[in-house]
Amino acid sequence: MNAQSPASVQGAIPVHNANSRIFPIVIVGHVDHGKSTLIGRLMYDTGSIDPTKVAELESAAIKRGRPVEWSFLLDALELERDQGITLDTTRIWFATNKRPYVIIDAPGHHELIRNMLTGAASAEAAILVIDASQGMGEQTRRHANLLSLLGMAQVLVAINKIDLIDHDEIRFQALADDIRAYLQKLNLSPQAIVPVSARSGDNIASASAATPWYRGPILLAALDQFSSTARLPDAPLRLPIQDIWFRDDQRILVGRIDAGSLSVGDELVFAPSGSKAKVTGLLAWGPGTRPTTAQAGESIALTLDTPILLERGAVAHRLDQPPQTGHRMDLRLIWLDREPLQLAERLSLRIGTQDIEVHVDAIHDIIDLDTLGPKAARSVPANAIARVSLTARKLMVADAISPLSATGRAVLARRHRVVAGAWVSKLSDELQDNLTPIESHVTSALRHSINGHGGGVLWMTGYSGSGKSTLAVALEAALATRGWRAFVLDGDNLRKGLNGDLDFSAAARAENMRRAAEVAKLMAQAGLITIVSLISPYENERRRVREIVGAGFHEIHVATDLETCIARDPKGLYARAKQGLVRDFTGIDSPYEVPTSPDFVVNPGKQSQSDCLGALMAYTLEHFDLDAGRLAKENFADGI
Repeated sequence: MNAQSPASVQGAIPVHNANSRIFPIVIVGHVDHGKSTLIGRLMYDTGSIDPTKVAELESAAIKRGRPVEWSFLLDALELERDQGITLDTTRIWFATNKRPYVIIDAPGHHELIRNMLTGAASAEAAILVIDASQGMGEQTRRHANLLSLLGMAQVLVAINKIDLIDHDEIRFQALADDIRAYLQKLNLSPQAIVPVSARSGDNIASASAATPWYRGPILLAALDQFSSTARLPDAPLRLPIQDIWFRDDQRILVGRIDAGSLSVGDELVFAPSGSKAKVTGLLAWGPGTRPTTAQAGESIALTLDTPILLERGAVAHRLDQPPQTGHRMDLRLIWLDREPLQLAERLSLRIGTQDIEVHVDAIHDIIDLDTLGPKAARSVPANAIARVSLTARKLMVADAISPLSATGRAVLARRHRVVAGAWVSKLSDELQDNLTPIESHVTSALRHSINGHGGGVLWMTGYSGSGKSTLAVALEAALATRGWRAFVLDGDNLRKGLNGDLDFSAAARAENMRRAAEVAKLMAQAGLITIVSLISPYENERRRVREIVGAGFHEIHVATDLETCIARDPKGLYARAKQGLVRDFTGIDSPYEVPTSPDFVVNPGKQSQSDCLGALMAYTLEHFDLDAGRLAKENFADGI
């Protein structure tokens, strides 16, 4: 062997605090700058290599006619050994006297940046490896930019192959100054810049006699100076929902906690819908007592006190610590595909368990890796870092990259292939801020005078089969025969036209209601009495509709009981739902939240059709000023 074995190498890993948390670091740098050799040397110098493995390395070196290469320790594939490059992200374990480490070895070859992104994203600190004889190349600058985008606060620079410049202090210092200045422009402050030789072990586990001029910490000492953040359990709660299981009449939400913690009894809010519920239980994966708490990094299954309608991609959080939501996202990305990113292109955005179709709304600029300044661009070429904006029909949920990196990182896919890694800068509905609604010259008072009544919305909610649509069309006809302007917006009719692009997922149902509310609002502003007939099962969604419509909104609860509705089953939907042919059907496997304070209640299950209609007419007269003094006393049950 051409390197002296340190005293610690006896096959035993150095003793460290057994309670120390494993500290993840990433090694990044150009493909030829010696990352893998450095990692192998770290393992050797800390006694983390079995002596038999050392013998294997020597045998392999003899077989290939080469000196011992510590990088061979990492190259599990024969192809990698033959090509001399590392092809995948590898996890390597070693320990110092202070704590255990896991090294996430990230490839440096420009075609393999996908793997580098995967590794660096989960590390708490980074070692940037630079060849002393070559200095900072394009890949080094790109990797430094990625570390900055990832919010990597702890960085160590290893200027490797110091022997190739004859351990020259002046050349080392000039390179260190250039590196420090470049990193500072990226808001990165290296903890140390260490001259090392991975092949011979200079300044890795002990100070080297070849660099007497160097007074800084050796590499392992600099590593031990990094602080363990352990920030995620104390961060705001982020639980992306991965799946929803059904067991008997119980819904079980499954996911991995990205940040924060939760306990049984906690009230959760689910973005983007805003639905709320309390945690009633956490399910254990194995035998034993059920847990009562869970924290970041744990995969959990939980039950709620209210079976709210959710779908994969929803994010659980606490009321006072919400994520950002919006239809427009500003982000930085590194483009990985050979085919450039184009303006107006459609892609799939994946954040956590969300998978959303997005539209490239703007390409702002790409980063010049030499000057770090922006360059105008109409497209984004391979390996470029760019600032872009995306828009989506669905509400997106995310956080800025720091400190909640798990919900601030994203990937973009084109035709099911990942083509970019991205970091969220902001979520908003900024596009709407650029719109200026026109003001009509026809006032509400003038419309009232012309029509003989005011405009407004009668929002009829109740189970399927409760009689909502029957009452709605009867009320419309009764008003129309008296010259009053009324119109029915029925859920099924909307689904065949305006909302024909929506499925029956939780998000689509919420969007169905939102669109209906926006249309009803416009019709009410036009002076019409708009009668909306929708099941509208959730209190929070009805509250949102009330906020959209504003003044003139009236919630009418058609309170026919569920048993009567099932017995009627005019569309045969209850029978199909019981057979499992219709999922998430209100009243069968999805709840209906009875209005707590509706504006008016009718019950066709206990009242006659004419009685219900008469009561609705009287209510409409009272609240829409339809010559109320004369007509409110009329018995509308006769002749209707």
